[in-house]
Amino acid sequence: MKHIRNTLLVFVGLYILTLMFIYVDVYDSRPLISLFKKIQSNSALEVVDFSVKKNEIIKPKPKANKDRNPYYGDLHVHTKYSFDAYVFGVTASPDDAYRYAKGESIKHPLGYEMKLREPLDFYAVTDHGFYMGMIQAYADTSTDISQNDFAKPFHNLNDLDNLTVESAAVRTNIFSSVLGATIIQPYPDWHPQLLRAYFTRNTQTALRSFDYDIHKSAWADVARSANEHNDPGHFTTFIGYEFTTSTDIEGGNLHRNVIFNSSKASIRPWTRIDSINPEDLWTWQDRLREKGVDTIAMPHNSNGSNGQMFEMETFKGNAIDIEYAKKRMRNEPIVEITQVKGTSETHPLLSPDDDWADFEIMDTRVGSIPPTYSKPSGSYVREAYLNGLTLDFTRQGNPYKFGLIGSTDTHVAASSLDESNYWSKVGLLDGDSQNRGSVPLEDENVEILEEYTRAFSQPLSTVNFNQGEYANTGFTQWGASGLAVAWAEENTRESIFNAFRRKETFATTGTRIAVRFFGGFNLSSIDLDSESLVSDAYSKGVTMGSDLLSVEGQTPEFIVWAQKDKNGAPLQRVQIIKGWIDMASGRPKEKIFDVACSDGLQPDPITHICPDNGAKVNINDCSISSNVGSSELKTIWKDPEFVPENKSFYYVRVLENPTCRWSTWDAIKSGYKPREDLHETIQERAWTSPIWFIPEESNVEVIPLGGTIQLRNID
Repeated sequence: MKHIRNTLLVFVGLYILTLMFIYVDVYDSRPLISLFKKIQSNSALEVVDFSVKKNEIIKPKPKANKDRNPYYGDLHVHTKYSFDAYVFGVTASPDDAYRYAKGESIKHPLGYEMKLREPLDFYAVTDHGFYMGMIQAYADTSTDISQNDFAKPFHNLNDLDNLTVESAAVRTNIFSSVLGATIIQPYPDWHPQLLRAYFTRNTQTALRSFDYDIHKSAWADVARSANEHNDPGHFTTFIGYEFTTSTDIEGGNLHRNVIFNSSKASIRPWTRIDSINPEDLWTWQDRLREKGVDTIAMPHNSNGSNGQMFEMETFKGNAIDIEYAKKRMRNEPIVEITQVKGTSETHPLLSPDDDWADFEIMDTRVGSIPPTYSKPSGSYVREAYLNGLTLDFTRQGNPYKFGLIGSTDTHVAASSLDESNYWSKVGLLDGDSQNRGSVPLEDENVEILEEYTRAFSQPLSTVNFNQGEYANTGFTQWGASGLAVAWAEENTRESIFNAFRRKETFATTGTRIAVRFFGGFNLSSIDLDSESLVSDAYSKGVTMGSDLLSVEGQTPEFIVWAQKDKNGAPLQRVQIIKGWIDMASGRPKEKIFDVACSDGLQPDPITHICPDNGAKVNINDCSISSNVGSSELKTIWKDPEFVPENKSFYYVRVLENPTCRWSTWDAIKSGYKPREDLHETIQERAWTSPIWFIPEESNVEVIPLGGTIQLRNID
């Protein structure tokens, strides 16, 4: 009896001790801080081959092109498995998303048809890994988890009779319960499930509102759908998800999309429940790579990070070093520069001399309630490139040597890319022109807006103009953007993923511009009109995303070749953005050079800016000038201010002639003039990945500064 008692006491003691570790390591009275602490979840390292057997006849692949083709796609797509998409009425599945990308129409939650003007080449459903599939399970009253009290507000949420604009306020309250962690509660201290969570190193199972089997099932369906729709040579899909995280102070967005290179993937996504630290995500990626599964993480919405996406220190506030830089670039070789929630190239406060810096700026933090200003410095791509050169200058490595893509972040399964046919992002919340603020509100919709803003804990926000009262909720800052473009030999996972790896990619705002960019030292010998132009450029130089190593006594030359979207506006100009470290002062600098102008015009030799080509937009019907602009722009450019000792980067920005913005199209279709405080027009554009010029450093003395370099103090 005594033996049994002692055994029980030992067991109880060990159990209490374990709970103490769990309490510290897994959760405390602040679940969102403590549950998301670093815990290496071995459960997320099991690799599964999600291949599916297909009975269809395999179509022959087109012949590979050694000079590479531009393939256009979207790597940021949400369906019903994302908690925020489902809450706002989205019931479209991953299968629906892929059907849409291939050219079929699918329905918006408000009932209208969504269809692309032309199919895409590749697509990735990237539902939030965090609580993937759970909200749908709460709504389904046949599931066991739906019987819990926290699930009852979700019951039958997306029945057909509930899919109305009027339901927005109720849905916003429900959404806030997820966002504010009202439902994200751990088991009580005494519960054996906590012991299971600790010993399996699977933090997700410590949550009472979480069903691990449902979560895995949703992820398996995402993976299955990607493999089912993958059609090598014709249409490419990637297994993927969104790692949705933020800083625990001030809510800076640190979201990444993660895509896998093959049919194999982890048994579940690594999420913020495992850790909110992106560096732990990279460790997980490295460990998967050891198992033969390669992944790429792509930061997005850096504009809403409150200066924290491209900081000059690590997540924990330590100094960046070479190992950190290598680890980040190994796992994050490309960054999403544009999407529906704004463009993250640069900001007028960061680039005051750039006349095109004020483009589709969203100035608030993602998910902040009420919307809160996002600090520019540390949030934008161009400054990150400059910061990377600065860190490299001080011998800390360059963690910001990434390529560029665009994508949409659509939450209705369907990329919204066309300014003239825009359905916004968040389902029922902004699916019509009144709710997104582009046309005046009808009286009954003012009441709906009042309920909606009250649910989001913010005052009623409307603005009055001559035509009436408009919603002023921030949706007017969103855009019909963007696309990821990869130069690849063929339309296959392997070929396109390799393009991502080598950063031979560019981004567009949704237009199908094609742009080539090469750097070298003997490119002026290439005939720009030759059929061998591209192959000669590949053989004599490097392409976007590459390093260009110095050659003593020679100035680098660049070939730029841009072609218009066959369904888009003519091209107006091609620019090269240069950034460099002045070796004399150690300070970063930037400059914009127009290198090719439409209509035979030439850049000013002093300002390096093209004259205005006179392109106009008729705001009454959105027709554009038919006699100005170019179908292609092509040139060889040599940097007139080249200094061989300065480390530099160069990237290309291509601008179309102006066209109507989506908000103007909304107004015209509804019989109104454009809202007075919004841009009436837009210049669609593309951005290439940079080419980095690497000078010979043998004669350059650099003294490492050490410590942490501060961002610019710009609010």
